[in-house]
Amino acid sequence: MVTDSKDWTWVLQRPCPECGFEAEEVAPAELPELVRRNAGSWRHVLAGSDVAARPSADVWSPLEYACHVRDVFRIFDGRLAQMLAEDDPLFLNWDQDETAVVERYDEQDPATVATELTEAAERIAASFAAVGAEQWSRRGRRSDGASFTVASLGRYFIHDPIHHLTDVGDA
Repeated sequence: MVTDSKDWTWVLQRPCPECGFEAEEVAPAELPELVRRNAGSWRHVLAGSDVAARPSADVWSPLEYACHVRDVFRIFDGRLAQMLAEDDPLFLNWDQDETAVVERYDEQDPATVATELTEAAERIAASFAAVGAEQWSRRGRRSDGASFTVASLGRYFIHDPIHHLTDVGDA
């Protein structure tokens, strides 16, 4: 698998040509429902046959994408909590490709992943639902200099699981 070194923060400024996502169209209050709906789609994907098969050697299988989405839900829930608890926190780096190898995404049980993904989705959906009006402008940043408000982090974050449904052909 080739490491994806793209800076996906551009999705905050323009529509994604691959999945059609438009960050500017997402109101922060919509994030919990978008997360929950997305998790339901992943349950459907993981119930399919041959979910561990890669379409090609350099493209993740639906199972690997689902594991990644589960972990995106977990990582971003932590980042959201940091932003709400700390002033302008610096997020820890996360190498998603290394995580896929170390955690053996390709060998995980689809039913277990479906449950874990749903639980992680519910946690982050509840976290976004609990954000107060005055908290949407709180800030946080990545080590590469990208800076987010809670609102822009939410819009940036939700693109990932939505986009990956397109990757597995379930959008």
